[in-house]
Amino acid sequence: MKTILLTIMMFLTSFILKAQDQPKIDTASNEGVTITVTVPVPSEDGTVIAGLFNEETFLKSAPLVGQESNVVDGKATLTFKNIMPGTYAITLFHDKNGNKQMDFEVNGMPKEMYGVSNNVMSMGPPQWNDAKFEVAKESLNLEIVM
Repeated sequence: MKTILLTIMMFLTSFILKAQDQPKIDTASNEGVTITVTVPVPSEDGTVIAGLFNEETFLKSAPLVGQESNVVDGKATLTFKNIMPGTYAITLFHDKNGNKQMDFEVNGMPKEMYGVSNNVMSMGPPQWNDAKFEVAKESLNLEIVM
């Protein structure tokens, strides 16, 4: 169980960081909609790092787009722009110490808080069918709780 959780979080961390450098969605275009994600965070230390995935990339490779936000007044706000209609999922974590990676206890449990779209928190890895959401022609406002 601990090994599975550790593996999942390591994948999420590395994929999110890679996506920040190389978006797979043309975020400079004016097509698509905006997904605004609000994340309540109990500490204003560090940042929240998030990745937007489709079914093909979810827990398998780098996200389509990565975002990072400071925590202000107890929340982080992340904005994914120019997202075309489709089915997506978001994973994120609170990088409290600002080292750009998920930190773990010796036993493999995460030291930093994390969350998944639809606020799915299970004993194993998040499942695509639980975390997915639809993007149509309207912009979305989501809240992900860690």
